[in-house]
Amino acid sequence: MERSTEQRGLTLALVITSVYFVAEVVGGLLTNSLALLSDAGHMLSDIAALGLSLFAFQMARRPATAKRTFGYHRLEILAALFNGLSLWLIVGVIFHAAYNRFFNPPEVQSGAMLVVASIGLAVNIAAGILLYGSYRESLNVRGAFLHILGDALGSVGAMAAGVVMLLTGWYVADPLISIFIGGLILYTSWSLIREAVNILMQSAPREIDVSEVQEAIEKVTGVIKVHDLHVWSVTSGVITLSAHAVVHGHEDFHQVLNEIERTLRDRFSIEHTTIQLETEDREGREFRAF
Repeated sequence: MERSTEQRGLTLALVITSVYFVAEVVGGLLTNSLALLSDAGHMLSDIAALGLSLFAFQMARRPATAKRTFGYHRLEILAALFNGLSLWLIVGVIFHAAYNRFFNPPEVQSGAMLVVASIGLAVNIAAGILLYGSYRESLNVRGAFLHILGDALGSVGAMAAGVVMLLTGWYVADPLISIFIGGLILYTSWSLIREAVNILMQSAPREIDVSEVQEAIEKVTGVIKVHDLHVWSVTSGVITLSAHAVVHGHEDFHQVLNEIERTLRDRFSIEHTTIQLETEDREGREFRAF
């Protein structure tokens, strides 16, 4: 998916979320609902997450410089990491407020709360649809999407709490549902944070088996063995590889190199490669030949 499409989806989602945020804050204050106010706080983080994601996309489009030879692509990963950690911060706030309400749950206007939460769910679904197409292609968009998903869970939880309190008057349901929502947010954000950290640590991408990559290169005609093999992601969808390949001295180095690059491109979708070809002397010592 083109980056322009991703940015357009983020922009529309930002507009929708911003408009409803104000309505949900007012609704939470009027109904005295922690679940709604928690959901509104999460929606505020959605606005920040969407804005940060848009900023990261804009920066990533800037060309590389003499000092930043990979450009600004990593800003997308930093944005994703920040979005994931901000979700954890929000959960901490929700847990603290819910704990205090357990001992003295205030009365909540359940009917109005149910209406506001229902509208919030519709808004989250609309924003989620705008981002879902890019969910798997960009970690940056995934961070924003998970904020929207967490917010949708918050709306569903607020609706459930509203129904329970409307039918039974059991106001403990409000903080109880809030804790459940917080737990779901922690669960959904963990994979985002883990993947962002892995990219920043230059770990091999999850979908790439490095041993399989090495085996594929060593099966190329003329290649004896591969060493100093490194595979990492610069950002989502941009996989980079560097390696030393020892080849027979009589081989056509250009042909061997072209075949290695073709294998990496076709089998593993790795197009950004740096391959150093070497030969062996009679005593088995390697030396640079190409």
